[in-house]
Amino acid sequence: MSTSNAVQPEGQTRRGFHLAILNLLGALVTAAIALPTLVYLLFPPKSRGESGWIDAGDIAGMTPGVPVEMSFQKTSLDAWRLVTEKKTAWVVKSNDGKITAFGPQCTHLGCAYHWENDKFLCPCHTSYFSIDGKVISGPAPRPLDQYVTRIDGTRLQVGALKQEA
Repeated sequence: MSTSNAVQPEGQTRRGFHLAILNLLGALVTAAIALPTLVYLLFPPKSRGESGWIDAGDIAGMTPGVPVEMSFQKTSLDAWRLVTEKKTAWVVKSNDGKITAFGPQCTHLGCAYHWENDKFLCPCHTSYFSIDGKVISGPAPRPLDQYVTRIDGTRLQVGALKQEA
């Protein structure tokens, strides 16, 4: 007995089962990609409560009128990664004990400068600055940038770098 009209069994077919599995796998892959992306966009990482002040070093042994280049490390949070970068400042102690910390770049094109013959010299374009950061000569358009500073005992702490007008 041959029947030309085969009857399909009731319920799910093999093709329907494979389509359901493929759709389920596609949904899982989509969720695996979408959920971390949504978490990243909707819930930014929490700040670690940085105070903004960085310990630059001990100033107890500084001689007034003699600039000292101090190195310190700044740690910041970049997304979920802690980044530590080396920073420097030229620190000057005046005769009255006031501390000034200058940023390490010339205000002309951002080159590194150094202390030479009682003045700061940018060797790239020959800008000269006085010990208080003012322009003596050269193409530099403004005085050296200064860090906001505070003293904690004998330790110098630096904050943001501000541009001098």
